[in-house]
Amino acid sequence: MSGNLYVVAAPSGAGKTTLVRMLLEREPAVHLSISFTTRAPRPGEQNGREYHFVAVDAFRGMISRDEFLEWAEVHGNFYGTSKKWISDQLAEGHDVLLEIDWQGAQQVRKLFPEAIGVFILPPSMDELTRRLTGRGTDAPDVIERRLAAAEAEMRHVGEFDYVIINDQLDQALDDLRAIVRCSRLNFGKQRGQHPALFAKLL
Repeated sequence: MSGNLYVVAAPSGAGKTTLVRMLLEREPAVHLSISFTTRAPRPGEQNGREYHFVAVDAFRGMISRDEFLEWAEVHGNFYGTSKKWISDQLAEGHDVLLEIDWQGAQQVRKLFPEAIGVFILPPSMDELTRRLTGRGTDAPDVIERRLAAAEAEMRHVGEFDYVIINDQLDQALDDLRAIVRCSRLNFGKQRGQHPALFAKLL
């Protein structure tokens, strides 16, 4: 039985990374895909944990060898998802979560139309500005670019199956966990998980 593929996207500062981390702590059966990126590691990040950090030339080589399920250039840096790793995990029945942007989500849906899309929204632009400023990791001009990009990114919210407004973190996490649990209960998944029971009852 194939696993579920979750695609979680959000504008920078909406709390996507925090929500995904908390979800994985509570739903260990969900496997996070570690993307490749050409951006420099932020303080505290480790290669192979948050991202696989690679040089631009190495990334372009992977593109030429068609090794990515999806890839995109965001804020001047490249990000990509390993096609083989995703396919292998799903074939083994594992649930996989992709934490990517809307451009990547579009590419994923072309190969995996059954992917479950989740978009995280901030409660307001004022709150989004406060969160980005509060990080203390980006210069003012970078924050301005991220806010402008966020407005453009949020116009794609209608391309996703579910939308979570991250106002209260605990509630947003409950909503995300509900999506994961619900997706495991559809008819096809349940019949695949319990074939003997279905054969006996039906």
